[in-house]
Amino acid sequence: MMKTAKFVYWKEEKFWLGYFEEFPDYKTQGKTLAELKENLRDLYKDLTSGDLPGIKRVATLKIA
Repeated sequence: MMKTAKFVYWKEEKFWLGYFEEFPDYKTQGKTLAELKENLRDLYKDLTSGDLPGIKRVATLKIA
């Protein structure tokens, strides 16, 4: 089964920028949208590897 993750992206003058909704503090960029997506895949691997300390995440908590 293929895993998916939502990301936010936009284009500035020369680069595409983006970040994962789950990890809004960690952005990456690419010269093309395809390069941005590849960089996001690499970033996601790093953020979820457990090797980096202090990674901030966004989550949803059911209260009632």
